Amino acid sequence: MQISLPLPTRAPSWHHRVFALAVLSLLGGCASADFGERPPAVVTADEIRDWIAPFAIGGPLVLPPRFEKTDDERQLHALANPLIEPPFERQQWYAFFAELGLTGSDNRTAFDRAAYANRLMLANFHSPSARYAQLIDDVRNDISRMPQFFETASRVVDMDRKRQQSMAYVSSLSPGERENALRRIRDNASLISLVREKLTQRVSSYQLALEHLVIMTPSPQAVDAERALNQMQAQIARYRGPAPTWVREQNLATVR
Repeated sequence: MQISLPLPTRAPSWHHRVFALAVLSLLGGCASADFGERPPAVVTADEIRDWIAPFAIGGPLVLPPRFEKTDDERQLHALANPLIEPPFERQQWYAFFAELGLTGSDNRTAFDRAAYANRLMLANFHSPSARYAQLIDDVRNDISRMPQFFETASRVVDMDRKRQQSMAYVSSLSPGERENALRRIRDNASLISLVREKLTQRVSSYQLALEHLVIMTPSPQAVDAERALNQMQAQIARYRGPAPTWVREQNLATVR
């Protein structure tokens, strides 16, 4: 695959719009008389993070479930974002807004395998060794993030299974409660599926970048990069398997 290196461009205009909105928001907060209190109409960061699931499903944007997230569900969303957003978007000044879902790429768009390699080649590094080091760091960062995410995902999936089974035994379950519970279950499953997909795509992007680095600037560091990529692939394959077993707690479906 041929890499098409784009010409350097100015920062996207939405960066400036987001910055202006952030400044206005801060000024508005200072002008408010009720410091430390949140008006009921203001949406919380936890609610904003529900942006991820619709993008994972690939369908039209829908209202998020009205049920409050569990602690594990909050952690799941927080841990998912670094595994979904491209590595080169990390530690940028606008990364905070992407974490909240206010900005960021549409995950329903086609996967561009060469995007990471293009950014890596265009980045201003002082030497080719630094470019290899960046690639290795990105791979290792993903490797270190996966265990905590998938351990949390296992707990969320287990509790969602119990939630769905228990609904058959709950008296006076309203249609709204049922729909919100099922929507939360679907959102959690979609988020986990999206992370799996992004990790598979990311390995492919890293591999392409390494192949071109070896041709452009051969280095012994390529061996370390290849070793890290193999470790990442093995870890992804491990988490594709069945969830680890644990002592299951009783629920309404199992006690009857």
